[in-house]
Amino acid sequence: MAIDQHGDAQLEGVSLRSLPKISLHDHLDGGLRPATIVELADDADLDLPEDDAEALGEWFAEKSDSGSLVEYLKTFDVTLSVMQTREGLTRVAREFVEDLAADGVIYGEVRWAPEQHLGGGLTLDEVVEAVQDGIEEGEDLAADAGRDIRVGQLITAMRHTDRSHEIARLAVEWRGRGAVGFDIAGPEDGFLPSRHRKAFDYLAGEFFPVTVHAGEAAGLESIRSALLDGRALRLGHGVRIAEDLEIVQRSGEEVLVEFGDLARWVRDREIPLELSPSSNLQTGAIQRWGTDLEDHPFDLLYQLGFAVTVNVDNRLMSRTSLTRELALLVEAFDYGLDDLEAFQMNAAAGAFLPVEQREELIDLISDGFDR
Repeated sequence: MAIDQHGDAQLEGVSLRSLPKISLHDHLDGGLRPATIVELADDADLDLPEDDAEALGEWFAEKSDSGSLVEYLKTFDVTLSVMQTREGLTRVAREFVEDLAADGVIYGEVRWAPEQHLGGGLTLDEVVEAVQDGIEEGEDLAADAGRDIRVGQLITAMRHTDRSHEIARLAVEWRGRGAVGFDIAGPEDGFLPSRHRKAFDYLAGEFFPVTVHAGEAAGLESIRSALLDGRALRLGHGVRIAEDLEIVQRSGEEVLVEFGDLARWVRDREIPLELSPSSNLQTGAIQRWGTDLEDHPFDLLYQLGFAVTVNVDNRLMSRTSLTRELALLVEAFDYGLDDLEAFQMNAAAGAFLPVEQREELIDLISDGFDR
């Protein structure tokens, strides 16, 4: 499959960008336009690794392709530096939504950690308000351009700090005003979700949806803790659930797999996996299986009936889009439109929305793929 310079491709005569999509795992501070970073840094008199937008984009791609989540996360120091003012946050959120809509996304959830945006003197409430203003402006601009999109906030706590209970309360306070769920992010290995049990207990008592980064830089213990301590309804990445699968026999295209208890639970309960193919390669999340996209256990998980979804994680760091991620999967695993539709259906079913609104998304996806 030929992927053009804009990341689009044709499949069965259809532009992948034109298809309706759902984005569940997309970081606000990983989705900035390089040109915006340059302009905001110039306004704030900040030094950048590169002063030219194109060169800066290349820098992010090079530094992110490290094979280590810890090294990958260091690039966020740059994006966070220009997201410390109300104006910067609102602009970044507005452009984030515009870029999603231009990529054919009809529903997205944007995750970000308010505690990382207080350097300019704003309060937690003020940074959430600034981002929500930008989201709504982006939705309005998309509508003016003939693209309908809705975006909800996943208020995120950093797993290596001690503010998760405070951030959980913040998320619940913003329920109905833009916040649709909660997450913990940051360095995973050595920071189990169990460290934040108080926050998760509070969220469970408030019936507030939770997704947890787990199964990326750490393995099955992290996933287990996300489910038991975090009561996660989705797994952020979750790719290493494949470590609980044992291939016992291969015969041509037939594969006999033995499930561990954890993998069977995740599969049978249809707990969505927020897989991010390009990012999983960059951070070394799939190094147990190989270093190429064809080695990613995505297809194995899909064929075994897991609720796989396709995501970008960080568009800037991976120089990607949801359209491009789908195109890469088509190229790697020879998927057809029916497969891509299945991925979107899984994402719609896992969205942190009331069931009536999820059903509306499912109808929009079905209609879009039928056309």
